[in-house]
Amino acid sequence: MTAEGFLDGRRLQMARGVLLQCIMGGYPAARFYGSDDGDLALVPDPAQIHRLPWSNPPRALAICDADELTGEHSNLSTRGQLKAVIARYAALGLAPVVATELEFFVFAPNPDPTQPFQPPLGLDGRREDGHSAFSVSSNNGLRPFFSDVYQCMAALGLPRDTFMHEMGVSQFEINLLHGDPLLLADQTLLFKHLLKEVALKHGLTVVCMAKPLAHTPGSSMHIHQSIVEIGSGRNVFSDEAGQPTATFRHFIGGQQACMADFTALFAPNVNSYQRLCHPYASPNNACWSHDNRAAGLRIPASSPAARRVENRLPGADANPYLAIAASLAAGLHGIENELEPSEAIQGEFQVPDNLSLPCTLHAALERLKRSQLAKELFGNEFIEGYVASKTMELTSFFDEITPWERRVLAAQA
Repeated sequence: MTAEGFLDGRRLQMARGVLLQCIMGGYPAARFYGSDDGDLALVPDPAQIHRLPWSNPPRALAICDADELTGEHSNLSTRGQLKAVIARYAALGLAPVVATELEFFVFAPNPDPTQPFQPPLGLDGRREDGHSAFSVSSNNGLRPFFSDVYQCMAALGLPRDTFMHEMGVSQFEINLLHGDPLLLADQTLLFKHLLKEVALKHGLTVVCMAKPLAHTPGSSMHIHQSIVEIGSGRNVFSDEAGQPTATFRHFIGGQQACMADFTALFAPNVNSYQRLCHPYASPNNACWSHDNRAAGLRIPASSPAARRVENRLPGADANPYLAIAASLAAGLHGIENELEPSEAIQGEFQVPDNLSLPCTLHAALERLKRSQLAKELFGNEFIEGYVASKTMELTSFFDEITPWERRVLAAQA
């Protein structure tokens, strides 16, 4: 909308069905978002109005809540779902604290999607060959791009903790500073938008697919989670002697109890399961461990004040609002019902059947569709609409024949 209209306070409205729009552009049946497909009000968050430093002519972006015209949050809004989970913690005198780690690839332009992605040409005229993990000089060929990224982050008020080259070819990771879950979801969304826009200015392509390259590690969005008392700020995962508390155990127990039902919320696309089925430190399990990256739930080495649970299941393709909401809702479910976790695992291990997770989008959607727990925590309308939208995407994927099928199966008798 125009700046004048925005500053005058004109209300912007949008059809409810847009919140269930598929990634291909279509919509599930109208019954999933109200047969009238009435309007929602987009209500801007005053703390999340940003002038976009890369835009010419100047533009601004406002992150909005999607509210019903009655003033209530829409159940179909993932930002609204996250705010509801945070409110449930607040009713118990608790506040979640989270941080996200986002991995992404920087590629050369890829105008033909039938061809694999390639790393961009560096300043030396060569393409990276994939041996630069954690190297101090690995992104020198992309220095102008990253300099622009840092400047735009500063202009948007996005604090960054660490940037590094990850294990994949031309793959990088940013760690955002821990804080309020809604703020971190907003910052993660803004950062992904920033990356893609700045990349276009530099003739590059940033890809946040979970698994854009074969035989290469995928991209995750690990979520670090702790819980503090409102007022004192004390981490309730540690007692006065610095030892783990019952609340800490129950939080892990809730994560384990919900991860299989919630897999489709953490891994929302067909490609998500390419990452999970070829792990490379992307565990597809609900085991927990002290500092073992093969576990879906990892307890990083830290001081008692920083004791936290890292959910390693979400990919870079996950909706940050929904992934954080689902992970925190799972932990709260464990706290409220005093669920006990399994024994911690260490070293190499076999995943018990009861801690394995769906390994295809079809299986994950079937699990979510049958989950009474998911419907209790997020509401029937949201879960049924989400499953309907993702089922359309899965059907669209199966409407195409892949190069592998033509290459390998066409010669079979």
